[in-house]
Amino acid sequence: MIMALYHPVQIGKLSLGGNLFLAPVAGYSDRAFRSICADCGADFAYTEMVSSEALTRGNEKTELLMARAPNEKAYAVQIFGGNPETMAQATRIVLEKTTAECIDINGGCPVPKIIKSNAGSALTRDPEHLFKIVSAVVKAAEGKVPVTVKFRLGWDAEHITWKECAEAAIKAGVSAITMHGRTRAQGYEGKSDWMALAELVKFVAEKTAGSQKIPVFGSGDAFTPEDAKRMLEETAVDAVMFARGAMGNPFLFTKTKEFLTKGTITEIPVEKRIRAGFRELELLVQDMGELSACRDARKRFCAYSKGIEGGAALRKEIVAAESIEDYKQVFRNFI
Repeated sequence: MIMALYHPVQIGKLSLGGNLFLAPVAGYSDRAFRSICADCGADFAYTEMVSSEALTRGNEKTELLMARAPNEKAYAVQIFGGNPETMAQATRIVLEKTTAECIDINGGCPVPKIIKSNAGSALTRDPEHLFKIVSAVVKAAEGKVPVTVKFRLGWDAEHITWKECAEAAIKAGVSAITMHGRTRAQGYEGKSDWMALAELVKFVAEKTAGSQKIPVFGSGDAFTPEDAKRMLEETAVDAVMFARGAMGNPFLFTKTKEFLTKGTITEIPVEKRIRAGFRELELLVQDMGELSACRDARKRFCAYSKGIEGGAALRKEIVAAESIEDYKQVFRNFI
């Protein structure tokens, strides 16, 4: 029997109702946005990456990054770091301070300051070190929650190491693997290599034959419902992870679920999109106060206004907004 494209996913002992996920995106995947995505049908979401060093130093801002949205059925906290002991300590703090159902390890961030600390994409250069990091986190989690990892194809075109990274992660005891189909050198340029994703799916299946299935999730160049369908069909990944495609577009989850289950796509009225933006702003205000939330929401409303007639003029006003009232004025024709 062929499995339906939209289907449940098992990550260790965690059961999820579907396979459309929100990726960990720095500056975006806070609980306000995750909450909107959950309302729109996201089956699972990851926090933006949390520094293990900051966590172990008791940084308050870091704790807010890990906060659960009230409507999330399940979510994962993503941590990063280059020191196995610190990552283990951070894992224990996550378990103590949150109700997260999963801990994810960042092995993909290409930002120089993350790489300097031997974290993020730096781990693709050294699969042995990745093994030590994952092992430390799995051991510290003590089976309370599954541990997963996200990495890239490799450091650059000359150093494609996804196979070694996957093998290290499996050996260390991960419960799922996500791969972004670009190298660290590519950043977000060029195309995501879905052929490598398909190869990873086969590789993980071979390595884990006879034991509990380790699902593989795909990331990179999933911007539309059609992209998600194609990724699932071409690569056989267990779930699709939306990142930049969901920014200002949480209804991507609604439309993709409809497309995968019914073959249709219902367009979302502009007014409904803008209302979702205001709901996100309300939640942001609860977490950081009106002024900070309104400044942070500028990039979000710029994304929500994409494709709207007269959007360029709207964005000129958005970037100066400092209060909820300002936003109401900007969008007075849509609310």
